[in-house]
Amino acid sequence: MIKRSFWLEKIEKAWRQRSVIWLSGVRRVGKTFLCQSLPTVEYFDCELPRVRKMMEDPESFLGSLGGKRIVLDEIHRLANPSELLKIAADHYPNVQVLATGSSMIGASTKFKDTLAGRKIELWLTPMMSTDLNDFGWPDLGRRFLYGGLPPFFLSEQLPERDFQEWVDSYWAKDIQELFRLERRHSFQRFVELLMLQSGGIFEATKFSRPCEVSRTTISNYLKVLEATFVVNVIRPFSSHRSTEIVAAPKVYAFDTGFVCYHRGWNSLRDEDKGLLWEHFVLNELHAHLQSRNVYYWRDKRGHEVDFVLTPRGQMPIAIECKWSASDFNASNLVSFRK
Repeated sequence: MIKRSFWLEKIEKAWRQRSVIWLSGVRRVGKTFLCQSLPTVEYFDCELPRVRKMMEDPESFLGSLGGKRIVLDEIHRLANPSELLKIAADHYPNVQVLATGSSMIGASTKFKDTLAGRKIELWLTPMMSTDLNDFGWPDLGRRFLYGGLPPFFLSEQLPERDFQEWVDSYWAKDIQELFRLERRHSFQRFVELLMLQSGGIFEATKFSRPCEVSRTTISNYLKVLEATFVVNVIRPFSSHRSTEIVAAPKVYAFDTGFVCYHRGWNSLRDEDKGLLWEHFVLNELHAHLQSRNVYYWRDKRGHEVDFVLTPRGQMPIAIECKWSASDFNASNLVSFRK
């Protein structure tokens, strides 16, 4: 079994801080595989009725474990998952728990409030540079085209059908079960258009007509996609200068493979790689920072910096992403520093 060293180390570090870890990430990003690769853990699949029955009495269940490390996969299938995790954190700290489940459960107010200060959150992103080495395939071109979902990346042929099946499954299992949205065509058309313009400035009004819904509905769709990690909304950084543009965010798809699929790319030209490299760098930042506090900067004279980090108590860090060094122009960074 492949050991994803970066993530295993993250889990061990988190367990040294708290006894409960919440592992989030999109469908098929490898949460179950990662959980099962952990040494000396007992794995429970909460989709199974017999497993859910075991957990109807949380105290009896946790008390029987005797200080083991356990994985509770698909924990959102339980009647009250936050209660079980709260009891584990407060009364059975010798039981180390790694829980996975729907991203919307993790984002819910009840879940956050109940487990505030009791858990470490770990966001499993699509495959990053360390993963490529662990899988023995450090090929960025393949990572760009096939994407960072492990089953897709390892596919013998370009998994075009899998991309569409993933979108269909996302609608049926994540969106319908959690949000009960109507107008499937409008929602999926919005997803398609976002993938096509991934990395660009987002203006809700431009999506209303092709998706046949109101601007408010488009904004709600975007919140759903962001909450479920399918898009990353990068908001503008501001140093409060009048020359800066601070209104419109950028929206990036969560994975390069989906960008390529929706653009109809089955091979990559050199001019395609700059955009995909930008997405890959953002993925690396998210994996290492475990935070969505990544911004971009733009002014009214057309200068732009791809990403800006704002570490607490330090100067902002500006990042420019160029696939080729010959494309680099320092003027954007110079303007940012002024």
